[in-house]
Amino acid sequence: MAAKQSAKAEAWVIFDRIVSLAAPGGVHSNPWIKNADGQLRFEPDYNTLVKLLGVPLYLKAGTQSGVPALALDVWLSYELRRAGFDSDQAWPRPVHPRILPAAVASLLKALPRKIRDAVADRVNNQPSIPDVTSSSASILGKNYLKQVDVIITDWATGPELLISTKRMDSSYGKNAPNRIEESYGDAKNLRLRHPLAALGFVFGLRSDILQKEPKTADWLFDLLAKLGREDDAYHATCLVLMEYSDEAAIPDTGEERPPEGVPEPGPELVREEDAPAPVPESEVDREIAQLPKVTIVEEKIPEDLTPDRFLAAMVTRVLAATPVNMHEEARRRRASPELR
Repeated sequence: MAAKQSAKAEAWVIFDRIVSLAAPGGVHSNPWIKNADGQLRFEPDYNTLVKLLGVPLYLKAGTQSGVPALALDVWLSYELRRAGFDSDQAWPRPVHPRILPAAVASLLKALPRKIRDAVADRVNNQPSIPDVTSSSASILGKNYLKQVDVIITDWATGPELLISTKRMDSSYGKNAPNRIEESYGDAKNLRLRHPLAALGFVFGLRSDILQKEPKTADWLFDLLAKLGREDDAYHATCLVLMEYSDEAAIPDTGEERPPEGVPEPGPELVREEDAPAPVPESEVDREIAQLPKVTIVEEKIPEDLTPDRFLAAMVTRVLAATPVNMHEEARRRRASPELR
């Protein structure tokens, strides 16, 4: 009997369709904009973000499922592709498997067609293949392995970009200190082993914290900004402030998500029920049309935590730390902004 699809598998089907519609035929818009005064900035695709953020609300997928934070991961990976990084470079990939080493992707492209089709069929249809594919990536820091949510890496370069994401939609005073404490430890662990990698942190937060717990909000915003200014922490931090109705909210069970802890050495396998099953596009489009409305409250996000500033900092740092003959499309896009 086939395993029942998990909330994560259902979410992946909708996530993939949203980003596919945002980049028809795999062609992504250029996020770089130059203002009349000559200022270069990164313009995020908030229309795609709010759709992705609506998916866990539509599925009523709680924190324990991992789907709420996954919406941020999918968006960040999509924005990196808009910036010019290849779909096989920025993980999670826009198709299953989400983690596929660059060497394996290159091998698939180089194989004779008959062999390539057979190997690709196995890679694409297995939930996971030990030491080859998985749904998430763990990177060795100074002292321990750490699961990283969004990543650009290759065996020849090592990690070039590492972004951790967390999300909190309720129980702010209870959960916020734990999230911040985890983030400080994760930053130090990764930064000490990979000082040249662009290291970032994105925090998704429901905007009702501003009314329910304003002092907690002030405290949290202050610490998030400091996380991006310390010499041994993140190079940049980001706040995504989300607004949606109480009717769309996921019921608060009072349970925190399970702690990530320190991953055991070895490959992370995908459960069969977490692998997305094919669904007709028309059916997925109907689900997308029913997604709850989510708004990004841009005006309440502190200037040093805005998504546009964060994404510009991450991309610029990757390009600054690599030779000019690497990431050529990302360099071309940054050098050819749209004039506004």
